[in-house]
Amino acid sequence: MRRGTLDDLAAFAAVARARSFTRAAAELGLSPSALSHAMRGLETRLGVRLLARTTRSVALTPAGERLLRSLDPALAEVARGLAALADWRGEPSGTIRLTTFLSAARSVLDAALPRFLVDHPAVSVEVIIDDRLVDIVEAGFDAGIRFGEAVERDMLAVRVGPDLRTVVVGTPGYFARRPHPRTPADLEGHNCVAYRLVGGGGLLPWEFARDGRELRVRPGGQLVVNDGALAGAAVRAGVGLGYMLEEDVAADVAAGRLVQVLDEWCLPFPGYHLYHPGRQATPALRALIEALRWRE
Repeated sequence: MRRGTLDDLAAFAAVARARSFTRAAAELGLSPSALSHAMRGLETRLGVRLLARTTRSVALTPAGERLLRSLDPALAEVARGLAALADWRGEPSGTIRLTTFLSAARSVLDAALPRFLVDHPAVSVEVIIDDRLVDIVEAGFDAGIRFGEAVERDMLAVRVGPDLRTVVVGTPGYFARRPHPRTPADLEGHNCVAYRLVGGGGLLPWEFARDGRELRVRPGGQLVVNDGALAGAAVRAGVGLGYMLEEDVAADVAAGRLVQVLDEWCLPFPGYHLYHPGRQATPALRALIEALRWRE
């Protein structure tokens, strides 16, 4: 496409909609004679007559009608693309779509997100809670928050929380009926509260490591849930053992309401990370990342 042809096509569309060189010229900030000259040049380059001129009006030829039908959606798309550039310049603005799961939302977003929204009134945030590992690009999300070890390698990831541990706990009353497990293998004889992953359908494995040895245990017991709060309530009521984030049960353990076991098998793992595709992030997303970034 020759330089200037896109401008001439946009000018042609303006003439076609206005059905007048005078009105179209005023809209484009040109003189009617300059606009008429540009249209004659466009017709010459395309080798077809687009406009039928009279002393009082301008009409489209069949070729002009066909060209306008093609141009309208294309020019609209160009206009949307140019408008979208505002997301990359100036003050943070626009909408951020974020996917995460409940414990990450509570730990990372509960306190920081309201402050971020107050500080950035031109930014809107949509948060979708889902324990499934979705393809954020395919699903139309700008970013996600997951455990660091679950983030795909082709994503840019920023730590937004400390390292975490998942621990095994039960009530003193439960252990009055059952012995303390000494190794992960001993869990086979215990009533474990299991968590089912909605996306994959399987039970969340209980993962352990010690001296370079890694073990994954599939818990068995009376209760299977897909809600962490319900699992925690059952464990605290003495139904069975729970596999829970240490930060969620620290107060109960300190108060003696829960007893922590298999401590030497529960090693830290990378905590919450915000991740997004490697393409350029908008100012709004960059501002959110800075607001959530973990600082020790």
